Amino acid sequence: MYHSSIFNPGVVAPVAALTSPSQRPEIFRFQLGALEVTAISDGAVEVPFEKLLTGISPEQTTSLLRQAGKTVRVPISINTFLIRTEQHLILVDTGSGDLFGPNAGGLVEDSLRTAGYAATQVDTILLTHVHADHSGGLVKHGQRTFPNAKVYVEAAEINYWFDLQEEEKAPAHRKHSFPQGRSSLQPYLDAAQVQTFEGETILFPGIRSIPAPGHTPGHTLYAIESEGQKLLLWGDLVHSEEIQLAHPEVAIKFDSDEPAAVRQRLKVLASAADENTLIGGAHIAFPGLGHLSRQGSGYAWEAVASAEKSSCQTEKPQ
Repeated sequence: MYHSSIFNPGVVAPVAALTSPSQRPEIFRFQLGALEVTAISDGAVEVPFEKLLTGISPEQTTSLLRQAGKTVRVPISINTFLIRTEQHLILVDTGSGDLFGPNAGGLVEDSLRTAGYAATQVDTILLTHVHADHSGGLVKHGQRTFPNAKVYVEAAEINYWFDLQEEEKAPAHRKHSFPQGRSSLQPYLDAAQVQTFEGETILFPGIRSIPAPGHTPGHTLYAIESEGQKLLLWGDLVHSEEIQLAHPEVAIKFDSDEPAAVRQRLKVLASAADENTLIGGAHIAFPGLGHLSRQGSGYAWEAVASAEKSSCQTEKPQ
């Protein structure tokens, strides 16, 4: 179990039904040492895991999902995380923006308002990687959604997604990610608002990048620490909590390098379980916060927020 002094929840609302017009902004706020952290929902998107997971048969996938009480087409959350420090308002990933259509994603701005902030107040964006559901929210109707923010991204990500030769070599099901990533980042590049880094880097006091290439060449985790309390934001280390935690060897066709993605997952899951790390997952059920415990040859997820819900509030904390 998590330590109650670490986790002081602010607000949370139940996850809205996928593609429902009643989807609404959702946030979950808590204190991490001196930092205010808010899980910001970008809604959910339906994923046909039986067609996308590799290293496991479609029949096994279907069986495991049904055992977990899920349908075959699983709606997975798209979570971003807002960190308020004394000097900065930092958003880790931006959701999908307009790229997934009108019924999935596109909620980050509204969720920010629910949290009491405007997009113009965000001064820093940390991207775990450049896939559409993480960078698509950078732009709205071709304009910068966060005009005052500097975007931090691993140099390998920029090099890869802007490389036309890599696009040419990519399999058909991944080619669309190249123009999507470029269109999301280009307005910030034009405005000189992109800052690249390489490898493990202290970006701000208590905020450190951890390289985890595999899902994409520059896939990055972020370690957040304050007053002895720690949070690991692991991006797309896991897409299906029902399957990839119990079977970390299972990859997904979204991975640029499936064997490398599996190696990263095995390494990080083991470390997170042994150290009882508080985790923020981009695609774990909202708010995507919890701990891991070892279970057989795999891991079990223990959500820390499930019993601590309260109604939404829109005022910004003082």
